Amino acid sequence: MAKKTVATLHEGSKDGRAYTKVIKMVKNPANGAYVFDERMVPNEAVQDFFKK
Repeated sequence: MAKKTVATLHEGSKDGRAYTKVIKMVKNPANGAYVFDERMVPNEAVQDFFKK
């Protein structure tokens, strides 16, 4: 029964699939520590996010 519930959740709104969570490690120039830049971006903009 749980499998049917999960399957019906995937058939609902497709707006959630239009975005991807991306995480990039960035070095802080002041102290040399690494921080993580974490964002939700549209699927079309994923490559642009990593190019910056």
